[in-house]
This record gives sequence, C-alpha cells and structure tokens, in this order.
Amino acid sequence: MNDVTARKRGRPRRTESADTRDLILTAAREEFSERGYEKTSVRGIAKAAGVDSALVHHYFGTKEQVFEAAIEVAAAPALGAPDAVAEGPLEGVGERLTRYIFGVWENPATRTPLLAIVRSAVNNETAAAVFRRIVASQLLRRIAAQVDLPDAELRAELAAAQLVGTAMLRYVIKVEPLASADVEQIIARVAPVVQGHLTNP
Repeated sequence: MNDVTARKRGRPRRTESADTRDLILTAAREEFSERGYEKTSVRGIAKAAGVDSALVHHYFGTKEQVFEAAIEVAAAPALGAPDAVAEGPLEGVGERLTRYIFGVWENPATRTPLLAIVRSAVNNETAAAVFRRIVASQLLRRIAAQVDLPDAELRAELAAAQLVGTAMLRYVIKVEPLASADVEQIIARVAPVVQGHLTNP
C-alpha cells in the first residue's frame, strides 16, 4: 500500500501534491476513455488512481471539473496549436491548420485521449459544454482574432466544424473510404475548404 493510499483522509504532503494530481488525471483519462462521461464516477476514478475519492474532490471538485482538467491536458496538442499555425499569416492558414490537426489525430499517443473526449462530448451535454468552452477559448478565438472580417467568429467555427466533422467520420465512426484514405489526400481536399471558410468573401 503506498503512502497516499494509507493516508486516505486529510491533505497530502506538499511534496506529494503534483504526483497525486497527475495520478488522478491519468486515471480519469483512462476511465473517461473506456467508459465515457456518463458511466464514469469520481469513486471509480479514485479507485483507478489508488486514492480516496476525497482527494479527487480536493484537487478537482466535481466530476465535470475532473473531466475539464483531463480534457485540457489531453486536448492540449490539438487545441494548443503553435503560434505559427493559428496566428501566422492568413495565406495558407487552411493547410497549416488542417495539416497540424490531422497530424495530431494520426499520432496514436494523442489520438486515444482525443477519442475519449469526442465520444464523451457526443453522448453527454455536460461533456459537450466543457468541450465547446475549451475549443472556443483555446483555438477558435485565436484564429478568429486573425480574421479581419465582421463574421470572423462564425468563419472560425465553420473551419473547426469542417476539421472536427472530418475527424469524426474518419477516426470515430470510421466511414469508408474516408477511414482508410491516405491522410495527404484528405489534407489536400479539406485544407482549401478550411481556407475558404476563413478568408473567402
């Protein structure tokens, strides 16, 4: 039995805080990935992490807050696109953004947590609201800020919808022939549409 498990009640020592928090987040991502938002509980996350459920509440609060924290970490590679991608010149932003997003989806290490996020968001409104909030604050606003047009926010949302929708069909629903198509072919077809949403009159 580890020290954290042995001391189920009370606050952890300061030296344990970061490790315990990371342990809970890792367990939460695995639980949400395997069970989805609806079937995941704080108690289940605590059990998977080997800690008392009071520690989960101590670090994160509610299940929704645990989910949001897990999303922020797991979705960071996709939503935290480098400045050169999201804030670079508008010319070519469609290809830069499309190539970056599909690069994240093609990587098994980043695809697994993204699948958990998308599946949870599709099946649960609370999870969907958290996902929308993070996408809006971390990605869409950065892109919209570069578009000097009155409907910039709508344009950014349409571009994101194109990318998320294509990813859903390819990686989650696995519709053929999209699911097995060469990713370069997909980028070549989707990027001009994303560019059009952002910059076309």
